[in-house]
Amino acid sequence: MRVHVTELVNGDTLNKDIYNSYGLMVISSGTVLQSKEISKLYLHSIDYVDILTRATLHDLEPDKLDNPYLSSMHSEYISALQGIESLFAQAFQDGKFEHEQMESSFGPLVINFKQQTDVVTLLLTLNSKDDYTYQHSVQVGMISYYIAKWLGLQEEEALIVGKAGFLHDIGKCRIDESILNKPGRLTETEYTEIKQHTIHGHEIISRSIGSSVYSRVALEHHERMDGQGYPNGKKGDELHFYSRIVAVADVYSAMISSRVYQEKRDLLTVLKELNRCSFGELDPVITQTFIKNMIPNFIGKKVMLKSGETGEIVMNNPNDFFSPLLQIGDQFCDLSKQSEAEIDTIFM
Repeated sequence: MRVHVTELVNGDTLNKDIYNSYGLMVISSGTVLQSKEISKLYLHSIDYVDILTRATLHDLEPDKLDNPYLSSMHSEYISALQGIESLFAQAFQDGKFEHEQMESSFGPLVINFKQQTDVVTLLLTLNSKDDYTYQHSVQVGMISYYIAKWLGLQEEEALIVGKAGFLHDIGKCRIDESILNKPGRLTETEYTEIKQHTIHGHEIISRSIGSSVYSRVALEHHERMDGQGYPNGKKGDELHFYSRIVAVADVYSAMISSRVYQEKRDLLTVLKELNRCSFGELDPVITQTFIKNMIPNFIGKKVMLKSGETGEIVMNNPNDFFSPLLQIGDQFCDLSKQSEAEIDTIFM
């Protein structure tokens, strides 16, 4: 339903991403518009937008009116967390899992992926207090799916990549929890053991659904382009393309997550670190595609600076993706020119 901005009312939901004349995303699809968002459209001289028909919104359950996409996604996300936990338990006990159970755990989540392109919002919203390993598995599956789509892969291939990401750490079911959750530095023996999860994952998946790209991704997701990864020190084109996609998703999810030995880091700072990794460790094309598609989704997100000040990201810097323009009160702060101002947290 295409309408002029003057016809918008609070509660209308965008059906398509909105970009300004510079090609920068202003507001993402799925956003429920309120006065603040409508004012932003005026500020960027946007004339027309596509919204969901208001009849569709009225048919939704009352508790989903705040954001129907995210509410539905959250329910499926929790189900996927429970599903991967069950797969880990089954793999630990039987040495394999049921393929149908994997499909039923991850499949419904994908339906919602197609309706929400703002991955930053998803990562900020879908954050439970469940065990890191399970949440990480779901996140990697989700991010891998999106990267595959951004790289131009067809839906069928993107689904395979997403499932490979979902299963990539299944071998950790055989690693002692005292090692997985150790707060301090691992000993050489412990590190050697934890590296075995890639081999265990390959074995478990092969026993469950046969030798396949899923088992290969489980084996290769810690290999690196420069040959410095594990377990076999493969490099470059020796690695399956899907393994290289999942590796990027794996590193990003791990760095934005809070763990016993690591504090959670904001999503934008981690993208900057990922950019550094693209010069040797991670596939540069895949990594830069991920960064390019993530950056526009930070517009409109709230930030807290290390100084304690709060503001909002209002524009990306085309010359420095990781130093956006902020609005703090009625003042603007260009992080590319004010190096003393650092983002501590990004939130909704």
